[in-house]
Amino acid sequence: MLEVKNLVKKYVAVNNLSFTVQKGEILGFLGPNGAGKSTTMNMITGYISATDGTVEINGHDIFDEPEEAKKHIGYLPELPPLYMDMTVREYLNFVADLKKIPKKNKENEVIAVMKRTGITDYADRLIKHMSKGYRQRVGLAQAILGSPDLIILDEPTVGLDPMQIIEIRDLIRSLSKEHAVILSSHILAEISEVCDKVMIINRGRLIVSDTPDNLSNHIKGSNSLHILVKGEREQIHNALSQIQEITKIEYKETKEVGLVSINAYCDSDQDIREQVFFACAKINCPIMDMSSSKMSLEDIFLKVTKESDNTGK
Repeated sequence: MLEVKNLVKKYVAVNNLSFTVQKGEILGFLGPNGAGKSTTMNMITGYISATDGTVEINGHDIFDEPEEAKKHIGYLPELPPLYMDMTVREYLNFVADLKKIPKKNKENEVIAVMKRTGITDYADRLIKHMSKGYRQRVGLAQAILGSPDLIILDEPTVGLDPMQIIEIRDLIRSLSKEHAVILSSHILAEISEVCDKVMIINRGRLIVSDTPDNLSNHIKGSNSLHILVKGEREQIHNALSQIQEITKIEYKETKEVGLVSINAYCDSDQDIREQVFFACAKINCPIMDMSSSKMSLEDIFLKVTKESDNTGK
């Protein structure tokens, strides 16, 4: 009926990835779909094995000492592992037993995480009767129950309304005081606002890692200066071309006759405003408007992942 021979399955979802997260730090974990984020988190939590390499949590190897290492991990996957026919209190008591929280501490810890995640009023409600946002809160409560050293959150604000999102972000910030936190989210504004450090991966490889403010330093021409100048385009172009720090110049159409709209790009550690001012003054071309901007996290993310796709790295 069925005969299969020489069947092989090989794939590399994560390729030689190395990073650390310390207590008191929130690491934003970013990458396009298929980049290896979920595979990495599954290996960190011991859900799947690694072909090579190690994962240590508080000195315990997740593959050699899985039971001991998992005691130090709290995990909220994108789809929270909930039992819909349990009440919130029953479910959290069940999780507390799985985490082997001592009976004398269990009730107080369950009450504390319900209060912290804002679900105390729903303690005796069946989970299946709760909204998606409140189910997400229950999932977050089970992750932080037992106060694990490392908390991994995969899309923790999915399904929450704007006010709830703000509350959960505040909670995540407070968690970093006592825990190491890994936050994976497709909401880049959330990563930029909450995280101390951002790591972007693609094709299973680390592309860039730094603080949100310093990420742009890794990209050439990441600062832009918008200028609206009165004068002839060719004359202005010749003047600006003399400024060595400018890596790229773009021109846009304007509705006003005699005005030239320019975007001049330079590296993030460069400030060219003064040079641009004197260059335009030298050719008697008044600057009508000038404003500078840095690349957003979204711009950086799109640029570095596109470049890594093009180079195959």
